[in-house]
Amino acid sequence: MTAGRPPRVLIDATSVPADRGGVGRYVDGLLGALGKVIGSGVELAVVALRTDVERYTRMLPAAEVIAAPAAVAHRPARLAWEQTGLPLLAQQVGADVLHSPFYTCPLRAGCPVTVTVHDATFFTEPEHYDKSRRTFFRSAIKTSLRRADRVIVPSKATRDELIRLLDADPTRIDVAYHGVDPNAFHAPTDEEKARVRARLGLGNTGYVAFLGAKEPRKNVPNLIRGWALAVKDRPNPPALVVAGGQGHDDDIDRAVAEVPAHLRLLRPGYLRYADLPGFLGGALVAAYPSYGEGFGLPILEAMACAAPVLTTPRLSLPEVGGDAVAYTSEDPAEIATDLAALLDDESRRLALAKAGFDRAKEFTWESSAEVHIAAWTRAAA
Repeated sequence: MTAGRPPRVLIDATSVPADRGGVGRYVDGLLGALGKVIGSGVELAVVALRTDVERYTRMLPAAEVIAAPAAVAHRPARLAWEQTGLPLLAQQVGADVLHSPFYTCPLRAGCPVTVTVHDATFFTEPEHYDKSRRTFFRSAIKTSLRRADRVIVPSKATRDELIRLLDADPTRIDVAYHGVDPNAFHAPTDEEKARVRARLGLGNTGYVAFLGAKEPRKNVPNLIRGWALAVKDRPNPPALVVAGGQGHDDDIDRAVAEVPAHLRLLRPGYLRYADLPGFLGGALVAAYPSYGEGFGLPILEAMACAAPVLTTPRLSLPEVGGDAVAYTSEDPAEIATDLAALLDDESRRLALAKAGFDRAKEFTWESSAEVHIAAWTRAAA
């Protein structure tokens, strides 16, 4: 890197899924913020899937956006290209730093590398992953901690777990909290709430909302059981709406089969991005009783939509929720008790909704971008 020139950073965005799930929200939020501060500390190039090139070109008019080979849309081909084609591309664009935003990185990049490790739950909650996924990500995390010049994590809890479990070097780890886009996630209007209720066929029925992947770590089966216990004897029981991708938790179907016939449980799959504020902000409670998160973006997004949130005090979740959310355990009986208490206390729900909405404003992608830029500058030096 030439002295006095800002580092040129190549960001590999080829791991972003079409459904814009967790890693998609992270990369989109980060790049959107970088687009606002470009030229103030970093030069940027982005390699993306061909379906994302137009999106990132609009988002980053001052950056070079490169289409990756079509084959990298498939995961095995992407991982192979990451080791061979990505280092070559970094050389071609004159990158001073290569940033890999999803656990893995090239073993020989030809320039300094920074990697985002989103969580340590493959080590702390191994029983919630199938063997092949657990083995792959454990190996990837260990390799990235060893090879990367700097590692970026989304919470102090994740940093501390990597240090405790893997003896990671704390001097090479940077904590960059995720942000929330206030345009995409905001307190909804009555019209936005009504539109979602109509789409879901809820009528005037109140509901408890869950939004996220159906992975074992998210504890959806116990949420279903806890909700059913909490509402089954009520005269007008609120529905439970479990939205998001299908995931791979077979216990969900078993929990659904146990739900009393008079209760309403909806599984609409993915919701339109534009419907998320109305869905989250229109809920009586947004429930997320996870076994542990690297950050907890779903609870931050719910807070930004002025939803009262019920979650667990596991790993990073208290860093995000603070005193602005209600806490429960992972056990269905305790979920039932704490959910029922919230459903019966409208004044507390309103207070949590306001406190969460105010707290969510503290988490911005611009702040996250500043930490990333500082990490890239240190890596380049």
